[in-house]
Amino acid sequence: MDTPQVIAPPRAPSRGIVHQNVRHTTHFTVIGNHLAQHSELSLVAIGLATHIQSLPAGAKVGVKCLTERFPESETRIAGALRELEEHGYLTRERERLPNGRVVTRTTSYNQPRAAVRPASRAPVRTPVPHPAPPAPPEAVAPPAAVAPLPPRPEPPAKRPPLPRPQAPHPELYRAARALLLGLRREAAEIVLHEGDIAALTPAVAAWLERDVTPAAIARALTSALPAPLKCPARLLAHRLTTGLPAPLPAAERAGTHDAIQNCDGCDRGFRAPEPGYCADCRGALPTTA
Repeated sequence: MDTPQVIAPPRAPSRGIVHQNVRHTTHFTVIGNHLAQHSELSLVAIGLATHIQSLPAGAKVGVKCLTERFPESETRIAGALRELEEHGYLTRERERLPNGRVVTRTTSYNQPRAAVRPASRAPVRTPVPHPAPPAPPEAVAPPAAVAPLPPRPEPPAKRPPLPRPQAPHPELYRAARALLLGLRREAAEIVLHEGDIAALTPAVAAWLERDVTPAAIARALTSALPAPLKCPARLLAHRLTTGLPAPLPAAERAGTHDAIQNCDGCDRGFRAPEPGYCADCRGALPTTA
């Protein structure tokens, strides 16, 4: 009786990694070793390229979207994208749409572009010329029309300047500065530096000059704030510029000549014939019997 032959399983290596591979049939992406084992790319760039190549066409791969998807910071993700551009795995080009909007077109390459270029520029051997009978003269074709260059994208529009009062009175500027300093009481996320307050004070003074009450200005600047608020000074400058109300006619301004006073309680500006408390602080004062 024949003895059955037993084939021993392949022996695992004594050192290094051992692979246990299962063949994929769906939901997989083919990644070349030239990328997975790249000797110059960082680990973040290799992982980011793998993620981008696995996405469907049309998926968003901007820095903001990738930062929301992964725990790495914007600086590390932006650096990894630049690495992929330098090594030919990614291109980003800015285009202007017919409606005037500028977008970024991102193209991912599963083979680096530098590896593809030499193939198109491979040297061609020139055959040895042999004497041939002279060919009849041929009509010279007219030169092909040169396609016009695409127009250069227009530079982004400059931001409009901040409004300024027509008659910069010291009282207006003091009341405007006090209003800006008090915005933290209305919204804790509005923290302004001294430079921001100095730049925004003339714009607030322009609103006060047009007979807008300090309470109305505070509501216009603190309502419906975005979350998170990354740059409070830029948001306030935008609202003060785009939302500047029209000045009242002279007939409607005839009875509004009270000077702007600083409240003795909250230090906010308000119009009154003499110093004292604003309407909010007067309502909070204890009543005497």
